[in-house]
Amino acid sequence: MADIATPQLSSITSESLQAKIRALLPSQQGFGADLAASNVITPIIDLTSAAEGSDVPAFLQQALDFGSITSTTIDSVVTNQVILSTPGFYRVFMPALAGLDTGKTYEVNLFDGASSKNILDLAINNAGVGATGAAVSFDNIIFLASGVSLRASLSATQTSLLIVTRQIADLNGNLVNPTGFTPQ
Repeated sequence: MADIATPQLSSITSESLQAKIRALLPSQQGFGADLAASNVITPIIDLTSAAEGSDVPAFLQQALDFGSITSTTIDSVVTNQVILSTPGFYRVFMPALAGLDTGKTYEVNLFDGASSKNILDLAINNAGVGATGAAVSFDNIIFLASGVSLRASLSATQTSLLIVTRQIADLNGNLVNPTGFTPQ
């Protein structure tokens, strides 16, 4: 049978630690006893929100704000206009109005230098209906790896496409807060 060590207490006489305890636990200021340490390891599991690394809810951290958004308006025929190319995580918001003419399209895609994948593709097919359009809203988080860009194409002059972007994290996942926001 293995020997089980008897717990031993050692007094800690550090004024800086005592001062920290008094500052963090003001109700303990008059306690008067020295800090003590034990040779027994006691696991502690922190279940507080502070242990997550942030007390800021995601919807606040991802907010669109004046200082950190980029707004691009496309209101003429354009093919594969690059909107973003810096690696990282982005919130992409597009309140858009598509086409008044039959067969007109707009699309937004991710391009890796060789091929593209559409994340939004809208075509108007309203032959004989007259002047109509379609309202579309897009609000998603995208990730751009190195060498990948976000592009937009528009095939009509009677269509307007607004693309609002804000970087919410860098390539390594380090959060980028809205300009002027400092979590407490």
